Amino acid sequence: SLLVALARAAGLEKRRDAMFAGDKINSTENRAVLHTVLRAAPDAEINVDGANVVPAVHETLSRMGVFSEAVRSGAWQGHSGKEITDIVNIGIGGSSLGPQLACEALAAFHHPRLRAHYVANVEASDLGGTLRRIDPETTLFIVASKTFTTAETMQNAHIARDWLLAHYKGDTAAVAKHFVAASTNTSAVTAFGIAPGNMFPFQDWVGGRYSVWSSIGLSVMLMIGADKFSDFLSGARDMDAHFKT
Repeated sequence: SLLVALARAAGLEKRRDAMFAGDKINSTENRAVLHTVLRAAPDAEINVDGANVVPAVHETLSRMGVFSEAVRSGAWQGHSGKEITDIVNIGIGGSSLGPQLACEALAAFHHPRLRAHYVANVEASDLGGTLRRIDPETTLFIVASKTFTTAETMQNAHIARDWLLAHYKGDTAAVAKHFVAASTNTSAVTAFGIAPGNMFPFQDWVGGRYSVWSSIGLSVMLMIGADKFSDFLSGARDMDAHFKT
């Protein structure tokens, strides 16, 4: 009872409600903190700067689901026509640790053909060790960077791209079949060789440490499937309701 009294005296409920309402409680960046929208029900209405942001979240989730099921079924194939067997997530911080944690925790639900790998270290031996264990013809890379300019992530992404192109003797058409992006920078993603249709965006009110619920969680969806990922979001939605009430 003393702890609850302290929380009330500190204004916790007011701050909690401000977060759920989309107020810009991230004062250092003047942004909303709305990772809760990433697991909101499709018919929810949550406004940021006067616009309901829920439909855009669900549109991206739907596209992620279509792509994931294509990879899992074998319909999506690499440049040489082989099914994908390995997913390599290239990110750093929340763009790597969150998905890796969820992926390991949900290992019981992994697709039997697929293996997930996470590369975050700028030290090249981290990526090098992963590349030695995989086949370029059956590997899909996810470059996870909101701006597509994160130095560590882009260094590893370019090394992986060079490795792939070396195998395919410089055929840049291979990049579009082996790389996708969780990003918002369409021009940089396109310049890298990734088709804009294979870029899965997320919003600036998604903090890195909460981003596994967004398109940054694509590697998790690939491993466990769109239906199980929906269950994952539903569990988070239940916890949001618990925190609210």
